Amino acid sequence: MKATQQLHNIGQSLWLDNITRGLLTSGTLRRYINEFSVTGLTSNPTIFDKAIKDAGFYDDAIYQKTAAGKSGEALFYELALEDLTQAADLLRPVYDATGGIDGWVSLEVSPLLADDTASTIKSVAELHRRAKRPNIFIKIPGTRAGIPAIEESIFAGVPVNVTLLFSREQYVAAAEAYLRGIERRIAAGLDPKVDSVASLFVSRWDVAVKDRVPVALRNRLGIAIAKRTYAAYRELLASPRWRKLADAGARPQRLLWASTGTKDPDAPETLYIEALAAPDTINTIPEKTLLAFADHGKVGSGLPTDGGDAEALLAEFTRAGVDAVALAGELQLEGAQSFSKSWRDLMDCIASRSVPLMKGTQAK
Repeated sequence: MKATQQLHNIGQSLWLDNITRGLLTSGTLRRYINEFSVTGLTSNPTIFDKAIKDAGFYDDAIYQKTAAGKSGEALFYELALEDLTQAADLLRPVYDATGGIDGWVSLEVSPLLADDTASTIKSVAELHRRAKRPNIFIKIPGTRAGIPAIEESIFAGVPVNVTLLFSREQYVAAAEAYLRGIERRIAAGLDPKVDSVASLFVSRWDVAVKDRVPVALRNRLGIAIAKRTYAAYRELLASPRWRKLADAGARPQRLLWASTGTKDPDAPETLYIEALAAPDTINTIPEKTLLAFADHGKVGSGLPTDGGDAEALLAEFTRAGVDAVALAGELQLEGAQSFSKSWRDLMDCIASRSVPLMKGTQAK
């Protein structure tokens, strides 16, 4: 039995952290669903930026939309929605078979709105309306301005993937925003079933401290933070507050492991996949990591529900001079800035491809 199927059997979903038009048109995504138990897909500005830069799959669509007067964000969202609705349709049987637990794809709200709550809420609602699919999450960053946008969007009935979470504390803030949104729906007599996931970024922790800690501690901080967060997740699911909502028909906001591709060339490619096996969670992984795990990955005993040795290990990092609370804030800020840069690069890329395509057509 493939390791990917073993993860599926213990209750962890594997989602592909990639989207390109080529993945769809070549049948590769369908093959991953059939062969590797892939049950969802995520995207972000960096992924789309790379996809449009590195291949000519989008040139015809960019030309047609530019000729129709589209540009910038409007053009991008048309491209993205074409890809993601096709992926959502491909995953719809999974969505239907699991009662909406799996079979999701994700679309990011503009990172340039990360500090603007009102505009985020408005954009999330518009993207949800345009997607016209029940299995498309809209991604909202779990930043200070994003937290109230998460609550309002959940209350409005929009499925939300909370992104850019780096710590237990940031996760808890996002989870509480989700709970408040559901509680408000129940109070208003609305259906409490609004799906959501909370995405904790893992490998960036280890990149950040690689040159600041002893060799024995390298590539261990991200996993320790994940263990600590998983303990908080299990505590929330066992809480009276959550049980009350579950009894009313609400579904858990599942914890998702993001940024699980190994960044250190000296570490195993499957490091974070093997370490973070756990029921009722999701691991969204890069294509290269998926293939490596399917080939030679191993599934162990899984994460301990109480966090295991997380606190003891984090104490070692504290002694090594790592302030995890401060670093979580820095990583979230850097992540938001990185996505904003990718977004601007993406807009520049679309514009640079539009001009020569139009000139080439006019010259004919």
